[in-house]
Amino acid sequence: MSVFSERLTAARKAMGWTRKRAVAEFQLPYQTYSNYEQGKREPDIKTMKQLANKLNTTIDYLTGVTDNPNLPSVSNTDLEAMLDNAHSYNGKTMDDHDRALIKQYLEALFSQRDKK
Repeated sequence: MSVFSERLTAARKAMGWTRKRAVAEFQLPYQTYSNYEQGKREPDIKTMKQLANKLNTTIDYLTGVTDNPNLPSVSNTDLEAMLDNAHSYNGKTMDDHDRALIKQYLEALFSQRDKK
């Protein structure tokens, strides 16, 4: 088995999914998905992104680039640093007001997600 097939299988099991559930979630033919888990073939990049997204992990983890299966997260401190470094968007200069609005939007977005 390849690193990809082993990690795909482990990620599916971590979600508590059977193969049947996985193919329904991924909207893939059963044999295609089974071939991925058995290491007989690997998906294209578009499918790889879909697999990683639905399994709440990263392509880097599935392919063995990293051993960390968790999605990267951004702390409030990280967000502040990113916004401090954002000088323009799409060729237009961002000011302190713009950065404050972006931060407020992101905080509201993620606070709503936490309630779901």
